Amino acid sequence: MNKKELFDALDGFSQELLITLAEVEAIKKNLKLIVEENTALRLENDKLRERLGEVEKTSSPKFHRNGRENLQRIYNDGFHVCTDSYGQRRENDEECIFCDELLFRE
Repeated sequence: MNKKELFDALDGFSQELLITLAEVEAIKKNLKLIVEENTALRLENDKLRERLGEVEKTSSPKFHRNGRENLQRIYNDGFHVCTDSYGQRRENDEECIFCDELLFRE
């Protein structure tokens, strides 16, 4: 193997390493996003479990008669109560016209 072939082989190997490094960086970026989403979901899950515990503690016939009040509390805790998005977290506690219609209809 002459010097040019050796240099070309080393250059090719270097290019492959750069490509592999770029792929590793992309995987790291995706993993970071997944970990952040997982953390957010865990926090939301903990809050829902906490809320469920409160609901179970106060479960009584009177509690069941005040369904609209219960929905209002869930909505105030930052979750949708409308049919389409029930139980999903409201982004930045934004208003939802469907939830409002359900809560404030006569």
